[in-house]
Amino acid sequence: MNSVDFLSTNKDITYEIRTEIKRLGRPTPDLIISKTDVGKSRNYSRNFNSSVYDRFKWLCGCPKINKLFCYICLMMGGNQSAWTQEGCVGKGRRHKATA
Repeated sequence: MNSVDFLSTNKDITYEIRTEIKRLGRPTPDLIISKTDVGKSRNYSRNFNSSVYDRFKWLCGCPKINKLFCYICLMMGGNQSAWTQEGCVGKGRRHKATA
């Protein structure tokens, strides 16, 4: 019930269901996300670290598509953005200012 799939596809969630979802907590799965950046002298590889959930309490993840979402926007039926529809990778600080 507290999965990203459920939250993104069910916009008219009752108060009782929202309360139960909140009790269950946000989904914080280990995701398989990696990114390679090309530097001047070498390549840099970054991998997802689940400690990001501790730093950004509004983040949640979807293991089905390996992307991050804004839990608050999903719960509140927020605007139609990448943070509620398709998921994001590596843009957390930009969205934090709006969440």
